[in-house]
Amino acid sequence: MKHDLPRLLAERKPGYALERPFYTDPAIFEADLETIWYRDWLFAIPACELEKPGSFVTHKVGAYRVILVRGQDGTIRAFHNSCRHRGSIICKGAKGNLPKLVCPYHQWTYELDGRLLWARDMGPDFDASAHGLKPVHCRELEGLVYICLADAAPDFDAFADLARPYLAVHDLTDAKVAFESTIVENGNWKLVWENNRECYHCGGNHPGLCRSFTDDPTVTGIKEGAAPPHLQAHFDRMEAQGYPAQFRMSSDFQYRLARMPLLPGASSFTMDLKPAVTRILGRVRDDTAGTLLKYHYPTTWNHFLPDHSILFRITPLTATTTEVTTKWLVHKEAVEGRDYDLTRLTEVWTVTNDEDRRVVEDNQQGIDSPAYEPGPYSPVHETGVMGFVDWYCNTMTGRLASVALAAE
Repeated sequence: MKHDLPRLLAERKPGYALERPFYTDPAIFEADLETIWYRDWLFAIPACELEKPGSFVTHKVGAYRVILVRGQDGTIRAFHNSCRHRGSIICKGAKGNLPKLVCPYHQWTYELDGRLLWARDMGPDFDASAHGLKPVHCRELEGLVYICLADAAPDFDAFADLARPYLAVHDLTDAKVAFESTIVENGNWKLVWENNRECYHCGGNHPGLCRSFTDDPTVTGIKEGAAPPHLQAHFDRMEAQGYPAQFRMSSDFQYRLARMPLLPGASSFTMDLKPAVTRILGRVRDDTAGTLLKYHYPTTWNHFLPDHSILFRITPLTATTTEVTTKWLVHKEAVEGRDYDLTRLTEVWTVTNDEDRRVVEDNQQGIDSPAYEPGPYSPVHETGVMGFVDWYCNTMTGRLASVALAAE
């Protein structure tokens, strides 16, 4: 059955979950890719993964395959992973280090900055300068790398200018990836986000996380302005030490930053509540600083703590499957077994991710039923979910209308 997406968006009931097709219909999933994922800035990797010139990582978003590579000049660039000869994939591995980018099919050879250096027997009139790799918009922000697949990228500077001072004190350029995990959740990408945007479910599903992380709705919510006294006191104490903390959010809800406290007695996301890493990452010296919460739709939410940082990236695979990748960053000179124990560092969020996977999959299975009917969100605990759904619906509505207008 073909669904009228503009009509579904126009008729959606504010404060309620979305209709079933938003989470199940392959055609709406394709519209999500075309309208959001192929047009917005997407978090890709931490810059520390590209340690030296020639280091590369590959990433796939929908139909697009991308290479991220550090050039001889130290600059990180992104290119479409498609040879300019006959389109073969150039880099087949997930990551590695190469002196040049060489297509395995016919050995067309590209410099790390995308220029075509060598193509055998192409005739005297062949212009190598016209056949460099196609670039993908790429920006590095305080050790985080974002890409945009659109021909013309939207503004990045407003987000970067807001986030830069918050991130700068965490020195992510001095980090390394201690561990990464990738799981596939059998749920629509919007369900993954909706679950992430509230802690209404935490007490009943995340016993390990709830040892350190609060289910206080003012922490997970989106109400910018006068903060509750207990949060404002925390913000003021952090900012007095030079650690940006105040709640800040874009007017359309696409991104948010705030340095939130953990529960009393908790210094990090560990079962014993103590720091996970003795060699801290960054310049935040107060072990009661809590966690800098940052999200940026549609790809990433993050925790930046005094001792380590955790980066989450979601990638939609199908209408009902989503890849969730988590990376734990520690100081590049921290030594496993001496400065941190890997199990202790990762156990809270490894378990929490699996618990969230089960929650999302249960949610998807219930929505798959023709009996599903959207219910109301909690005005106390689910303002963050409402903000995400508003962002999604407003973005889709505005962009679909622009496409329709341009077609007239």
